[in-house]
Amino acid sequence: MPTIGSLQVSPLCLGANVFGWTADRDASFAVLDAYVAAGGNVIDTADSYMWRVPGNSGGESETIIGEWLAARGTRDDVVIATKVGSLPTRPGLSAANVAAACADSLRRLGTDRIDLYWAHKDDPDAPQEETREAFDALRRAGSVREIGASNFSADRLRSALDLGTPYVAAQPHYNLVERAGFEEGLAPLLAERGIACLPYYALAKGFLTGKYRGGAVDSVRAQGASAYLDERGRRVLAVLDDVAAAHGVSVAAVALAWLAARPTVAAPIASARTPEQLADLLPALTLELTAEETDRLTAASA
Repeated sequence: MPTIGSLQVSPLCLGANVFGWTADRDASFAVLDAYVAAGGNVIDTADSYMWRVPGNSGGESETIIGEWLAARGTRDDVVIATKVGSLPTRPGLSAANVAAACADSLRRLGTDRIDLYWAHKDDPDAPQEETREAFDALRRAGSVREIGASNFSADRLRSALDLGTPYVAAQPHYNLVERAGFEEGLAPLLAERGIACLPYYALAKGFLTGKYRGGAVDSVRAQGASAYLDERGRRVLAVLDDVAAAHGVSVAAVALAWLAARPTVAAPIASARTPEQLADLLPALTLELTAEETDRLTAASA
């Protein structure tokens, strides 16, 4: 299994941003049950999921996960990752906010520790030394096992690491059709420092599932995915189709397997609203592409 610091994780991370939003409690439970039954063990959420939804205030995803952990008795079998810094009522990475937000997340999750605690985004207003000390205090108290940096530039992550902040993971935007920003920026630093990568938007807002190849744009998310439907995007989908057919799996699983095999990547993050959607992703837990298949996808997406 891939490792993130002291944590052993499955090669596919379940994104929980849809819980309490497009997946209600029952649907979320069903997705979590199916993911764990298939061998998945790492669940990524945030205190800010999903405060933007009318009627929500943030923490809905954490609350559902906490209720599922209590109902199933599975706390010791899974790696729980959550984030601090983006919830409007708990903004930033000041020491006071990190401590308060962690306490809130622990309460909602119904647990005594967070396995991987992410800085959700960089906070230029909080001195990096202060943030480091805040995370150190949580780790010493046993409230947090490991820490990660999400949405950090290479320069800011490097400066935090040089100050001794023990980030063991980074969470960037990276997938088959979004490569240059990560590969030319953050990737060399992660390789140099031995830091694991857990990419979000691993399926390019759904484009790499193939469902937008017809160009239908019925939502803001669909518009974002359809933006990839150019000559390069069609070329990538064509190779994904070939490789998926050879393995008898979905194109989404192949896209995730390509990503999981990239240097520094421990586990791509992907979400599902239903067990049926999840079923298309689960082969990525065990799927290994040949070198020729990987090279074809890399060339098509260059």
